[in-house]
Amino acid sequence: MKSDVELANRFFEANKKLTDEINKVVIGQDEVVRLVLTAIYCQGHCLLVGVPGLAKTLLINTIASALHLDFKRIQFTPDLMPSDITGSETFNSERQFQFIKGPLFANIVLADEINRTPPKTQSALLEAMQEHSITVGGKNYILQKPFFVLATQNPIEQEGTYPLPEAQLDRFMFNLKVEYPSYADEVKVVKMTTSDHKPKVNAVITAEEILEFQQLVRKVPVADNVVEYAVELVHKTRPNTAAAHELANKFLEWGAGPRASQNLVVAAKCNALLSGKYSPDIEDIKAVAFPILRHRIVRNFKAEAEGITTEDIIQKLM
Repeated sequence: MKSDVELANRFFEANKKLTDEINKVVIGQDEVVRLVLTAIYCQGHCLLVGVPGLAKTLLINTIASALHLDFKRIQFTPDLMPSDITGSETFNSERQFQFIKGPLFANIVLADEINRTPPKTQSALLEAMQEHSITVGGKNYILQKPFFVLATQNPIEQEGTYPLPEAQLDRFMFNLKVEYPSYADEVKVVKMTTSDHKPKVNAVITAEEILEFQQLVRKVPVADNVVEYAVELVHKTRPNTAAAHELANKFLEWGAGPRASQNLVVAAKCNALLSGKYSPDIEDIKAVAFPILRHRIVRNFKAEAEGITTEDIIQKLM
């Protein structure tokens, strides 16, 4: 037990150093950075939604550099084929089939503008996210650990896009909204990016340490009342069920599934460790509820017509 406490303290200190390195380059996105790192420590994937120019790609690139991990970026386009991301078998000079690995064979994969590619390619990514492996030519290939998909999506240009199906959205632990920076933060960004000074990001956490921290997060003890609160919150989102909240019956088409309950508890464990605590409480559940639930509940026409957002509903359910 003592070693776990020591590891928890080391995790807290290592994450502080990591955040300091990331903040050298990424300014004014503290909450997004914390949640992306939380997903990584929880073996989850992230969807970042925001208009162009908010440093989504820069943020992911910087995190990969600070984590000393292999990083690949895939620009999703309408003509992207599954083999373009998984890899393919080619006939080599010795007249034998040889598998050439695609960009999914990396620790951190940035799926840029994921909704611009057809469902066939999206489903190839789905297998990698869920199974941490891919299948090509009937053969199964295991992806290296740790493995994370951090996807970006532009919410304003919907022409020529392929909306992610609910099954794929559910595979993302967090749906993070990347907002415009504040006035003061934007002044800092402009000063930094228009000068000849380029901050150097040092690698502070290794792949082995991340795997160790992932195991630690799973071992964190959690009280029954915290688990019950998480499950109760998810049950409230399911319209026309015994535990449904009146708001869910009125404004929701679909509620969140069991994966939401699991993610709430695991993310709360990690949030507790990042806050210097050894066990999560209900406040830790609330701290991660929005990014976990916002893409797992579907509003009905009445909610859209009255301008009721998913955030409004989640807030009232809590």
